[in-house]
Amino acid sequence: MKIAFAVPGDITTLTGGYIYDLRLMDSLIASGVTVQHMAWGDSFPDARTQDAAAALAQLHALPEDQPALIDGLAYGALDTAGLRLVRAPLFALVHHPLALEPGLDPAQARAMALRERDNLSLARHVFVTSPHTAGLLIRDFGVGPERITVVRPGFAPPVAVGTLAPADPPLILSVGILARRKGHDILLQALAQITDLDWQADIVGRDHEPGMTAHLAAMIGDLHLGARVRLSGEVTREALAARYGRATVFALATRYEGYGIVFGEAMGHGLPIVSTRVGAVPETVGEQAGLLVPPEDPAAFAGALRRLLGDSALRGACARASLQAATSLADWAGSARLVRDRMVPEMPTPGRG
Repeated sequence: MKIAFAVPGDITTLTGGYIYDLRLMDSLIASGVTVQHMAWGDSFPDARTQDAAAALAQLHALPEDQPALIDGLAYGALDTAGLRLVRAPLFALVHHPLALEPGLDPAQARAMALRERDNLSLARHVFVTSPHTAGLLIRDFGVGPERITVVRPGFAPPVAVGTLAPADPPLILSVGILARRKGHDILLQALAQITDLDWQADIVGRDHEPGMTAHLAAMIGDLHLGARVRLSGEVTREALAARYGRATVFALATRYEGYGIVFGEAMGHGLPIVSTRVGAVPETVGEQAGLLVPPEDPAAFAGALRRLLGDSALRGACARASLQAATSLADWAGSARLVRDRMVPEMPTPGRG
């Protein structure tokens, strides 16, 4: 079996969505599938003209018996008329709907949602990373439940907790791209409210939006947190694992998550979690592994951090629940099997009318 797998940008980028795509692709190959990786331009979803044209040209060149799996960052942004002319069976991989990215102009968000809805109607099947995203596509994008398969990200087995010495002072670890959606600004405002406690914080993630690193650095200075908060940028997988191993609390004040691979990674290291009650976070983290608060609420986030840092019994209970929850997370072999078994060439292609 041979499939095409289209991913905009550099698939080796260390962010949740790209890690998901790369691990899925590697696991599909390990399962016996031949994968033609189509690397598209990095300008999606607001694609440059040449990137959009090149993407459609590659899809149009595929034979009608070679399924194409397209990452949702590009799938929902492609020209619908051009997508309708593709002969190959189309499969979409949706991490979260494009229109739900915070900060979009309302008119732009509506246009993106309408185009993604139209494009999804052309897909033979749609893969999503969480039940939450599946529900959104059913309710708001007209995708029938029979055309959706939830393919959760895979994780390695939980690590042995306590192999690394805990950080001193206690380490609050936050991992996520430096983008407005990840809520690092909310985290900084929360940290400024608990400076009477003993802690240090490390924000790990690549620069993603123009000016965001400078903005967060300026906030750290304005809030007088420079001696306690570090912006580490993108680090290696080994360096990140070491941070997980030494951390006391994992904290991400995200404004939205379609799944959030970092939560699974944190749970695999037995970390109690402080995050927000948005998107797929509640179903991913659960009720016992940490404390979830409303989004856009620095005071509530600060209160949750204060509770965990100040109550060792609560922190221990959350840590144990976190590690236990990690034992039931998916593995990549099973996730790849779900995708492979759906992408069968013999299935009839839906009408393109």
